Amino acid sequence: MEESYGQFCTVARAAEVLGGRWTPLVVRELLCGSKRFNDLRRGVPRMSTSLLAERLRQLEGVGIVRRHASGKVWEYSLTEAGEELRPIIMALGHWGARWVGSDLRDDELDAALLMWDVRRSVRVTEFPPHPVVVHFHLPDARAGERYWWLVVEDGVADLCRDDPGRELTLLVHASVRTLTEVWRGDLAPREACRTRMLRIEGPERDAQNLWRWLGTSTFALTRAQAVADAQQGFRH
Repeated sequence: MEESYGQFCTVARAAEVLGGRWTPLVVRELLCGSKRFNDLRRGVPRMSTSLLAERLRQLEGVGIVRRHASGKVWEYSLTEAGEELRPIIMALGHWGARWVGSDLRDDELDAALLMWDVRRSVRVTEFPPHPVVVHFHLPDARAGERYWWLVVEDGVADLCRDDPGRELTLLVHASVRTLTEVWRGDLAPREACRTRMLRIEGPERDAQNLWRWLGTSTFALTRAQAVADAQQGFRH
């Protein structure tokens, strides 16, 4: 772990375990259900593979993470101590949504991370029984991250960077910033569509159901309330 604070205080000792750079995000990914190294990497794409491996070893060493073989690969899961971090990580996310400003820097926008978060948060039970293919076009994303296909079929959501060759249900056009702001709760989908910042092509009924299918970020309702409170305060 990082250099010790040299204090017996349990806050200090816990911070030594969780306060290292990227560590809370690795725990977040495990709480979200990622088990394999490559899945964890998709949730922290700007973290080097060597640092991710080091953090996993450290968390295993203090009893937060366990590792076991699944076929030819390793899988990671949280121990009882790790699971007890869930309300702490959730509270941190809600606090950030409530109090950390919504002005996202350009370097904080990440199409790959956004689409990975969308994929693992979709409400598969809300989708119709037939296959649904939603094609996302993000023209300002980095090369190789401008086109995404979300395929939901038989209760399984799959995210593709290459055209799966399936008939499209909906086509979504938006900048990375706009889609991120909608996903986070900074911007209501209806307002984004009204201003043409976000465009959805396809049958009207399916377009109306899109956000019921996808849902939003875990912390979007908290963020939306914070935005509404700020606007109300501004009016007064």
